[in-house]
Amino acid sequence: MGCVCSTGVKHTPGYEDPALLAKETPFTVSEVEALYELFKKLSSSIINDGLIHKEEFQLALFRNRNRRNLFADRIFDLFDLKRNGVIEFGEFVRSLGVFHPNAPVEDKITFAFRLYDLRRTGFIEREELKEMVIALLHESDLVLSEDIIETIVNKTFSDADINGDGKIDEDEWKQFVAKNPSLIKNMTLPYLKDITLAFPSFVLSSEVEESEI
Repeated sequence: MGCVCSTGVKHTPGYEDPALLAKETPFTVSEVEALYELFKKLSSSIINDGLIHKEEFQLALFRNRNRRNLFADRIFDLFDLKRNGVIEFGEFVRSLGVFHPNAPVEDKITFAFRLYDLRRTGFIEREELKEMVIALLHESDLVLSEDIIETIVNKTFSDADINGDGKIDEDEWKQFVAKNPSLIKNMTLPYLKDITLAFPSFVLSSEVEESEI
């Protein structure tokens, strides 16, 4: 008596109760339930096992599972909170929550920092920034000369690396974003307030353009 076990409903591996996820994220219960329908579509697009694999994530982002891209790889890695090579439903919802209009700005700044911290050292190093700039340009189909890319990187470091140690720590990044809020404007996806079954695009194409070339 009082059992809340599912009555024949089969959930994907890693499924979590929508009410629990709604408490931990900016989403409502009904929005989490809508995200579950989306998750089921994505997690069965190539391998029907109820988990989102990198190729499925790639396909959802760029409509091409074979187009390897550093940017897509980083987003996948950050969504894969357990670092086990797949994205479970709970990870999907919690990570998407960062992009919700009501998510704390601090969470968005931290997510963006981790996006650029390719080697997980706790710092954004010059070569990491350059690699991400090139990847973002590639996704935007923009072709800039090596000289202009170097100018972008040099300008960013001269503004952000306050203590001049050749790397950007998280506090320096927060101060830099405070002066250049457009850097994280695409960390907010307005239509997450009104979930549809369309997968949001994470291509932060304006980041490079607006980092004050």
